[in-house]
Order: sequence, then structure tokens, then C-alpha cells
Amino acid sequence: MSTTTSVVLLATTPAGRLSCADGTLLDRLTGQLAALPINDVQVVTAGGGLGADLRGIAKIARAASGAVAVLPADVVAHTEALAMLLEHPAHDTRALVSAGVPDGPAHPPVRIEGGRIMAAGSSFHTVPEANATFAGVLQTGETDLATLADIAEELADLADAGRLGPVTPVEAVDLLLVGLVRSGVRVRAAALGELHCARVTGQEAADSAVRRLADVDEEQVRLDSAVKADDGFFTTFFVSTWSRHLIRPAAALKLTPNAVTGISIGLAVLSAVWFSAGTLGGRLAGAALLYLSFVLDCLDGQLARYTRGFSPLGAWADGMADRLKEYVVYVGLAYGYVAVQPFPTGNPHGIWFLAVAAMILQSVRHALHYSYTGAIYDAGRVGALWAKPVRSLLEPSDAGRRRVPRQGVLRLAQRMERESVVHWLRKAIVLPIGERMALIAVTTVVFNARVTFLALLCWGSVAALYQLAGRIVRSAE
Repeated sequence: MSTTTSVVLLATTPAGRLSCADGTLLDRLTGQLAALPINDVQVVTAGGGLGADLRGIAKIARAASGAVAVLPADVVAHTEALAMLLEHPAHDTRALVSAGVPDGPAHPPVRIEGGRIMAAGSSFHTVPEANATFAGVLQTGETDLATLADIAEELADLADAGRLGPVTPVEAVDLLLVGLVRSGVRVRAAALGELHCARVTGQEAADSAVRRLADVDEEQVRLDSAVKADDGFFTTFFVSTWSRHLIRPAAALKLTPNAVTGISIGLAVLSAVWFSAGTLGGRLAGAALLYLSFVLDCLDGQLARYTRGFSPLGAWADGMADRLKEYVVYVGLAYGYVAVQPFPTGNPHGIWFLAVAAMILQSVRHALHYSYTGAIYDAGRVGALWAKPVRSLLEPSDAGRRRVPRQGVLRLAQRMERESVVHWLRKAIVLPIGERMALIAVTTVVFNARVTFLALLCWGSVAALYQLAGRIVRSAE
């Protein structure tokens, strides 16, 4: 599978020839694409109308060996906005969307649920309960290219026959998004946030859109985006507030995320060594090193997002490193507890049993989370294959879509999520890694390793039951 994206640039509408400081909008967009790591750019210039444009896209999609992005030449966007799609390592099917732009001819409405586009519109297709707008840039993953080609050809036939109403070549990308969504393809929504990406129709609008770009510091947005917005309480307030300042220096030193992960592992091993001494000084040093190890554990992900250097292998290695570091620390804590006993031999107070129990519980929780995530992904792929086509492209309205009400428990959880205190309590109850590291450090220094393991087992058991109940409720939705 190709690790880069090919771009189809639609230069078939007059707005692409509008002037700007870089020449024309087409010239500006071509220059931006040249700065991104993409496979190639194929410019479609034929003026044969909407049907010809769609058939050209279908032909390119059938011949492509990797993801294909389609964007019109009348787009005025931050380079960072384009990079959100074109540099994303997943190279899957996704579209740029904006939550704050009113819908209209250049901003078709979409409805997003759970980060996925569930309904998309055009001048022919309406979207009730729309909560965002499509920004005109669509990427299709390699596994969905055959579907894209089929949809493009079907739409071309419908457009040539006049069965889609007064649609124009400007709407080629909008119609493709509608077709993908209605065919059951999982289209992820890439939210622009503070960045701008808009299609323009006249010189005044083009000038205004270009001026708006200068109002946003792209580099700062990229840095802010590197820090997770939905982390746990401890990570958000006691790590990310200052680890963000290490991202640029780490990038300047050309440190890779895997290198940072390696340093984090080294600090965790040193932490375990200090914990194994069992003395107050050793426990204090171990706690400090454990905290720094966790800071670097956060930094490797932040650096990966900032440099877009993350990969499935790196994510897997990071998860395995987390387990390794945690279990090494458990061993150090248990060894240190034994070392300070009056007769430092054997298994005082069952400390080794507690350490092993804590390892087993964390392994079970880890398996519970990732096995469920994998099952959801597999079910989604199978469901998409069995369900095509879901909706007819000739249905002009989405008003008849039957909405299945959510379970009462899920509605309550969503309402609670909006309350800030409850939000952080829900984050903490699952005992994420930040809270676990803080719990280990504090209880080890203030009390001893036995209290640490008992706290991990009690809180971890509650977290496991909470997770299991949540999985069951969501599965029954």
C-alpha cells in the first residue's frame, strides 16, 4: 500500500483563474501542494462539463496505487489545513469540514456524528440537522478507490441525463462526498478548527479569503494540535501545560518519536532501580524519575503529531513500551518493599502476589480496551461491505432518514459529559495512564509499595467494571 497521496486538481471552473499574489488561485494551490509530501498532482482542465470531470476522476481512481485526494482549484486554504489530509499517515477516506461556516453553494452542509460524516449535501441533496459544512477537499483511501470510481461514473451518467437537477461542475467534489457517504463508506471528518479552507466564486471573495489566512498563526495551530485535547486530568493539567514547550526543541534536535520513547523507557528503568532501594530517598528519586518518564511518554506522541511522523508500528511500540515501563516499576516497588523489612527475604505481606495481581489486572484492562476497539473496526468494515449501496443518489432529501434513539444510559452519559466536573470524573474513573503514574508516585512516597498495589487493584477493578459496563451498553445501542 502506498504511503503517499495522489492529488486530482480540478481546474475546470473559472474561479481557479482568479488572481492573487502568487499569480492565480490555481498557481497558489499548485505551489502549496508542491511543498507537501504527495505522490503526484494531476490537473484536470477539460471543459466537457460535470460528466466529463467525474469520468476523469473515475479513470484516475481506477489507475491509482494509493490514496487519491480531489480538490477544486478555487480553494483558498492554509497549507496546514491541506496537510491535515494529505500528510496524515493513515491515508484513509476523510474530508475537511468546518463548524463555523454557513452553508451555501460553496459550503454544502454535512452532519457529523462521532467524528464520522453521516450525511452530506449538495444543491440536489439536503441534510436536516446539519452541524458542519464541507470545505471542498476530499481524500479517498486506497481501499475505497473502486467505490469512488463507481460512484463518479454513476454520477456522470445521472448528470448527463439531467436527473440531478441544476447541478454544475463546481459541485463535482460535493457530489462525490454525497456518493461515498450514501454508499456506506466510512468518511472521517477532519475539522479545520482555527484554520481556513474555503471555496470562492469571485475576485472580491478571493481577495477576502486570502487576507483571512494572515489572521491565523499556522505554526502555533500546528503546535496546539499536537497536544491532545481529550487527555486525562493529570496529563492535561500537570504534564501537557509544559511538555508542549519541549516539542519544538525536540523537533529542532531531529529527535524521532521512537527515540523519545527509548529515553522514556530508560528513565522508567532508573525509576525502578531507585524504587528497589526501598528507602524514602530512593522512593522520592524513583517518583521523580517516573514522572519525567511519563512526561516523555506524552512528548513522543506530541512530537509524532507535530512532525506527522507517527505510524501504526510506532503507536503499537508506544503502547507496548507503556506496559513494559509500568511492569518494571512494579518489580522495583515490590523488591524495595522486601528490602526494608526487618528480615528482607521471602514474600512479606504477600507483596509479590499483589504486584503480580496488579500486572494481571492491567493486562486484562488493556485487552478489554483494544479487543473491543478492534471488534468495532472489523464490524464496521464488514457492515460497510454488506450494506452497499445504502442510499440512492437520486433521493434529493435526507429528511426521511430514520433516526434510532439512543439508549437512556447513553443519553445520560452525553448530558453528563457537558458538565466540566463530571467530565473530569468520567476521565479519571477509568484510571488512565497519567492517573496511574500519579497514584504510584504519591502513594509510594507518602506510604509504601503495599499501599500502592492495593490502591491500584481497588481503583483498577472499579475502572474495569466501568469499562465493561460501557462496552455492553454501547454494544446494545
